[in-house]
Amino acid sequence: MSAPGAGDRQRAAPPRERSGTTPGQSARTHQQSAHALDRSSHLPLWVQLAAELRRRAACGDFDDQVDTEEQLTETYVVSRHTVRQALHALEEGGLLERRQGKGTYLRGPRFDQPLHGLYSLATTITGHGAREHSRVLALRRSRARAKAGALGLAPQAPLVYIERLRIAGDEPLALDRSWLPEELSAPLLGADLSSGSLYGVLESLCSVRVTGGRERIWPVNPAERDRELLELPRGLAAFAVERLALSGDRPVEWRESLVRGDRYSFSVEWPSGIGPALAQA
Repeated sequence: MSAPGAGDRQRAAPPRERSGTTPGQSARTHQQSAHALDRSSHLPLWVQLAAELRRRAACGDFDDQVDTEEQLTETYVVSRHTVRQALHALEEGGLLERRQGKGTYLRGPRFDQPLHGLYSLATTITGHGAREHSRVLALRRSRARAKAGALGLAPQAPLVYIERLRIAGDEPLALDRSWLPEELSAPLLGADLSSGSLYGVLESLCSVRVTGGRERIWPVNPAERDRELLELPRGLAAFAVERLALSGDRPVEWRESLVRGDRYSFSVEWPSGIGPALAQA
């Protein structure tokens, strides 16, 4: 679809203003929005626009409803086709939903993960109605002293290393790096890991079933390469997750993950009657 002509631009609705803004302030805001997209970048404009809208949603710039296509076209000085590509990507990623005849709305800022036991990111994504798949960035034999130690192995024990970019819809959600004992997981070296749960493949190909484990979660500003892989806008943090997976009492995977903080949340429920410690909180 071609970019709107001059007549379309004249008919486009002006960008929405926050209460209390003056015409001069509105013009400056419009100019800043247009400059948010780098037209010299190798990234397509629709990718940049999707990242910018995701950033604004995370910062609370929208209420429930996102600006119309006309408003976004006018604000960012891009074609209607570019706007639609960006909105489609955000819809596929689970951030937006289009309501017939009503407009485009935030679906909810994040994929929510209850922390009540072992969970699967793949299941969480599909459970929220988004398409799940992975881009395998590395799948090879490796030796890593610290990771072997975390798995209770000798420092030079051979490992299988897997690096996957986990994608919800068309947008990255998480970056997983996993180390597994080669003696248990060698068949994974020839496996298709482009979708679904690693643990499902581990059980079907290696007869190793993950039965438990432990995790540690904290906020982090990702390194530049990781931020680019995740397409995480600057200024937004990620969750760092360390996991040790067990089969019975035996460690079978050490995993280090980065999960986008603007698209994911963790939740915990406290059952009633958990004891006097709650009253002291």
